[in-house]
Amino acid sequence: MTGDISTKVTRRTLLAGASSALIASRAWAQQPSEVKVGLLVPISGMYARPGTVMRHGAEMAIDHINAQGGIKALGGAKMKLVVLDSGDSTEKAKNAAQRMVAQEADLVAASGAYLSSFTLAVTEVTERANLPILTLSYSDLITDRGFKYVFQTSATAGSQARQALPQIVKLAESASGKRPKTVAILTDNTAASVASAKSMREGLLAENQLQLIVDETFTPPLADATSLVQKIRSAKPDLLFFLPTVISDAKLLLEKMNEFGLGQGKIPTISFGIAIAEPDMLQTVSPELLQGVLTCVASWGAKGHEVLITELKARYKEPWMTQNAISTYGDMWVIKEALEKAGKADRVAVAEALRSMDAGPSKYYPLGEIKFDEKGRRVGAGMTIVQWQSGVPVTVFPPQLALAQPFWPKS
Repeated sequence: MTGDISTKVTRRTLLAGASSALIASRAWAQQPSEVKVGLLVPISGMYARPGTVMRHGAEMAIDHINAQGGIKALGGAKMKLVVLDSGDSTEKAKNAAQRMVAQEADLVAASGAYLSSFTLAVTEVTERANLPILTLSYSDLITDRGFKYVFQTSATAGSQARQALPQIVKLAESASGKRPKTVAILTDNTAASVASAKSMREGLLAENQLQLIVDETFTPPLADATSLVQKIRSAKPDLLFFLPTVISDAKLLLEKMNEFGLGQGKIPTISFGIAIAEPDMLQTVSPELLQGVLTCVASWGAKGHEVLITELKARYKEPWMTQNAISTYGDMWVIKEALEKAGKADRVAVAEALRSMDAGPSKYYPLGEIKFDEKGRRVGAGMTIVQWQSGVPVTVFPPQLALAQPFWPKS
């Protein structure tokens, strides 16, 4: 009798143990060994350079995340970067997004797609696939469409112009002793440039007591800048807002301005966006032509990023850390934080974690928090002003992130 009871207890113990082992093995099987994150950026065509730098930033972040233990909420699962080429046109970018959602069904999130016009097309696709995407792109339209899976980590173009313009006016007045009164806008027709110019035209210039006396829009790439620069020379504005997106256009315009006697010291030149501060500028434009040019950008390598800047220089031979590298680096950490919060490799859960996030790695973005409003815009997103000084574009604003003091070109 005692033997029967002992046998039954033993069987029950074995069954319980087997059941526990089965449950444990199933739980282990549910934990992925890796989690795929997409990066959709231009790797070919005329925007390949900034797209490649975005890849550098993402690769560095993925390596750092994995070296520090991966996604702890998923048993240490490693993040794996899946890079897709958006090409150099809106159509190519949209096609790449369609391939991404069709071929990479296990992606949990993505980052991209550089130009705002590309991002507008790409997010039409990712939204239908419920794939959360973080973007540095500036256009206000990106997060004005009621989408639920788009998260804009940069300040929008309109917001950047609103933040930057009073600082530019203040800098001009304190450095030159007089307040600027007239401005010219020279912009291409890409989405971010259009958004920056639109906010200035529709009240922002008037709010800052500035009169718009030249307003020219062109389609990149430019073949000849002569007529555009002639209009600037004839009008003699106090400030030139200079908004090319393509490096070749910025080069052509700066050289023509110099030819016509409008180099730095004649008309202070302020840009929005990264084109004017790309390292490739120095391959074709002399540091003297660039000296003093200011540009307002969503982010830049700044105070607090020194270790990352050093690594980027050593690993990829990049001379400085642009917004493309630092912001994409930060995007990977934000996705990592969302995965920890979601507790599972599921894109809908990751999107929900992003929507409810209220902390995160904000040190990779200027000011604000890693918190998104109902549109998907980062709450309190700031911007940086960068100035060419002795052949290097350095952060000069805001003061807490500045690596140098700004100066104003003198006539």
